[in-house]
Amino acid sequence: MAAALVDDTYAEAFKSIYVEFLVTARDRTWLQHAVNAATGHGSSTILCDCEAGVTRIVGPGGDDESFPTPDGRIGAIIQLHMPKFRPDRVEALEKAALARISQNVLTCPTAACFNLVDSDTYYQMGRKVSYFGNGWQFRDERYGRKVWVTPILSGEFVMDRRLGYTEGLMGGNLWFFGEDTDAALAAAERGVAAVDQIPGVNMPFPGGIAGSGSKAGSNYSFTIASTFERFCPTLQDEPEIDPGLPAGVSSVMEIIMNGRDLQSVIDATQAAIEAAKETPGLVRISAGNYGGKLGKNLIYLHPEKQPDSPA
Repeated sequence: MAAALVDDTYAEAFKSIYVEFLVTARDRTWLQHAVNAATGHGSSTILCDCEAGVTRIVGPGGDDESFPTPDGRIGAIIQLHMPKFRPDRVEALEKAALARISQNVLTCPTAACFNLVDSDTYYQMGRKVSYFGNGWQFRDERYGRKVWVTPILSGEFVMDRRLGYTEGLMGGNLWFFGEDTDAALAAAERGVAAVDQIPGVNMPFPGGIAGSGSKAGSNYSFTIASTFERFCPTLQDEPEIDPGLPAGVSSVMEIIMNGRDLQSVIDATQAAIEAAKETPGLVRISAGNYGGKLGKNLIYLHPEKQPDSPA
């Protein structure tokens, strides 16, 4: 079977600010519980407080055992992203991180939390989370790091004093046009597996895949985004819609990628294309963009079109 056509187009990404932290636990089961809770309801800033996802499972028993964890246990690297265009981005990201760490990581049995962004800009997150200790919390040095220790029923919760934040990137994406749902989903799953191998990139939607897609803007004033009707299979025959699907396509799946920087998302994009392009029943690979109106960081599907020095 011939490889799917890769459109000569680009994904339009935009700047973010993000935090990146490591959650560790005694085993993979309890680590996964912490991850599920801490990244829940973090798919899209359309209505979520941030976009949240895991970049890698590291440490002993993890997918990348070469990454050392401070306490020598299995861990998950989690990123929380906030669009840079939000005027309240710094305060909003702190609020999202505080809620997720205090309510979803501190509460998870055996979990600990460590900062991974060494930056001049940071939140005093450890101190704020430790207020749960109601005066019994204390500063200490553990694993060669300055931490807050909070007494809890199961023992102690250990967290770095600072949580750094810096500039990142949101909105890298790929669209997989399939003959049917099975083909589109299989291609997207192959893409997700490839992106999982790229350090510093996460995919915030369920299983890394958005089956809904969206466009900026809506007919309703109370929402900022809506379904991309030109690409909905069931709307292709509507007279007022300019149909956008290629012939033979009845399902579209999307991967959205957020990351540390543009190059990381470029690498993830190319890895996903390479992994997915020969999926049986996949007709075309494309990407969503808005002519530069959403973001100025363009990620080209044809790598030869990418500038040598990404902005």
